[in-house]
Amino acid sequence: MERYKNLSGGSGVVAYESGPDFIRAQFASGSVYLYTYESAGSENIELMKELASKGEELNSFINTTVRSNYAQRER
Repeated sequence: MERYKNLSGGSGVVAYESGPDFIRAQFASGSVYLYTYESAGSENIELMKELASKGEELNSFINTTVRSNYAQRER
């Protein structure tokens, strides 16, 4: 996983990993969630990848938009 830049300083996301049709987000609690095209929609996943690479707004987007539309909680 790649360390999340957290430019705002208040994000709960600490790391992420992305692939062709998914993004995995690790939170400060240690929990890791896998979001896929199938679970959250391709447009949402692509936007999440952009936000992750910028290092801002990913946690907010997860909380307001995709919430529990994850494919799997891995930890």
